[in-house]
Amino acid sequence: MIPKSKSLVWFRRDLRVFDHAALHHALRDAMQAGGVVHCVFVFDTEILAGLPRDDRRVRFIHASLQELDAELRALGGGLIVRHGPASLEIPRLAAELDAHAVYLNEDYEPDAIGRDASVAEALANEGRALLRFKDQVIFEKNEVLTMAGGIYGVFTPYKNAWLKRLNAQPEAAAPWMIEPYAAALAPAPATPLPSLAQLGFDDGPLPAPAGMTGANRLFEDFLPRLADYGTARDFPTQDTTSRLSIHLRFGTTSVRHLVRTLRQMMANGAGGAGAPVWLSELIWREFYAMILFHHPHIAGASFKPAFDAVAWEAGEDAQTLFAAWCEGRTGYPLVDAAMAQLNTTGFMHNRLRMVTASFLVKDLGIDWRWGERYFARHLNDYDLASNVGGWQWAASTGCDAQPWFRIFNPTTQSQRFDKQGAFIRQYLPQLAGLDARDIHAPWLVPEAELAACGIVLGRDYPRPVVDHAQARQRTLERFAMVKAAQPDSD
Repeated sequence: MIPKSKSLVWFRRDLRVFDHAALHHALRDAMQAGGVVHCVFVFDTEILAGLPRDDRRVRFIHASLQELDAELRALGGGLIVRHGPASLEIPRLAAELDAHAVYLNEDYEPDAIGRDASVAEALANEGRALLRFKDQVIFEKNEVLTMAGGIYGVFTPYKNAWLKRLNAQPEAAAPWMIEPYAAALAPAPATPLPSLAQLGFDDGPLPAPAGMTGANRLFEDFLPRLADYGTARDFPTQDTTSRLSIHLRFGTTSVRHLVRTLRQMMANGAGGAGAPVWLSELIWREFYAMILFHHPHIAGASFKPAFDAVAWEAGEDAQTLFAAWCEGRTGYPLVDAAMAQLNTTGFMHNRLRMVTASFLVKDLGIDWRWGERYFARHLNDYDLASNVGGWQWAASTGCDAQPWFRIFNPTTQSQRFDKQGAFIRQYLPQLAGLDARDIHAPWLVPEAELAACGIVLGRDYPRPVVDHAQARQRTLERFAMVKAAQPDSD
């Protein structure tokens, strides 16, 4: 029997076969029409260009695709994998298959929106449709608005409105079923997935347990620790975070599944004080995604335009300071240990993201965009909306930002969140001999005591590249000048 229709599901940042909106709708429509559904992932060369051969994220994606393909095959389908510009490969594949429609889940980043518009136009020129669905968030676009119909720019009112809407519309977190319609999957292609080498990348250790099974294992491991999340999440040596951010980034888990589980636990009196705090973190993710969607200029400019006038440090001295920050050579142990963690693992604890970002912007006076780009290259879980949102929060240039006159002290942050110096010792072993009092500020330790620990400042560990008190004053002056010039900038 010849299928009455063919369609194509384009996987992107949704690498799973459960609770998947686009796949559900494509399979259901095909079953009703007597058609079949093909599945595709494109290693988009326009995204991969410029990445290093040993990029950890590409390895994570590749491993996750292997599991995705296996799961699709178990259901009677399989994954077509292409390597090239997605804006060309998707229309080309749709034509080869004679697919009447391409189904996909929405992406809210500016470049993705532009790419999808290009694909939609190319498909329409051949009489094919591009059908889009909400999947990576609970509420999108204009679903959570102020009473006046505006876009929220402050998190807490957004969160309250988000929760109110979910309470009124719990079906927003309901799962999209796949298995009842899996018979509509087209048979698996014979061509195996290309190897990492064929794609131009090196094999190596994975940055996190990959795929749907990896995400599920991390979530199950996290749930017994959930009750302590609210109080313990700020301490980088404590295993209290979920480590699911990379899985949310690439869609190997479903945000609906996470939210449903949390709400069921909370309704049953489980999860303790940590459950609503972790739910807030999931809402922060959606808040930043919708801020980027409605204000795409923030990808490269201040949310508050007045702060584009901030006179950041520039020239050779700024480049030297930036290199010291990137390489963990600032002389402030917590900052340097955090950068060492990022550079060696691709992971950085959220408290440390705030500390390192504040140090770059407020202590070194360097443009937040430099740091945002560095994180973009190195973070396993890099997400444009969350990264830009976090950096602009730290730089006091964004929505609902840290006030510009509140400046993290890197030493007191270290004393508070790594009191015994365990995290510092893990990533800066040259300081391991210092006790819990001295390890946070080695420059204050007498030379004889340092020498007894085998440490000479300037040889074994750098002296501070800036004096925090002086840097703080320069930051206050830098921002005060902008505020004076733009008194109504808020």
